[in-house]
Amino acid sequence: MDITIHASFLPHSDPDASLAFYRDTLGFEVRGDVGYGGMRWITVGPPGQPGTSVVLEPPTTDGCGITDDERRTIEEMMAKGTYAGINLATTDLDSTFERLQAASDTEVVQEPTDQHWGVRDCAVRDPAGNLIRIQELR
Repeated sequence: MDITIHASFLPHSDPDASLAFYRDTLGFEVRGDVGYGGMRWITVGPPGQPGTSVVLEPPTTDGCGITDDERRTIEEMMAKGTYAGINLATTDLDSTFERLQAASDTEVVQEPTDQHWGVRDCAVRDPAGNLIRIQELR
């Protein structure tokens, strides 16, 4: 079987802030930017890896069966940073962390740390509150 991860989805609360974070701070390239009905889906991905993307999407869309209570819960979870996240990897965690820390739109959750389970990583939140863990490749 030949299966790959093509795209992961992360919610955004402000498409322009999310675009700036993923493009300007993380250095991802923009692969698509689609608007429809006042909403916006932005596809980004790491340069040189055209088969792997992250789709930044509106967290709740009309017509998808989400109740008002569910919508409020999603918005509350996003505000706390407990709704969604992604794990990334880099060969130079310290430089990556310095770049993230220098950006005004980055909330640092954890500085680079050697974890007891054998990895070295850091954690930040994007403008929507999504948790981003970045592991150092060894």
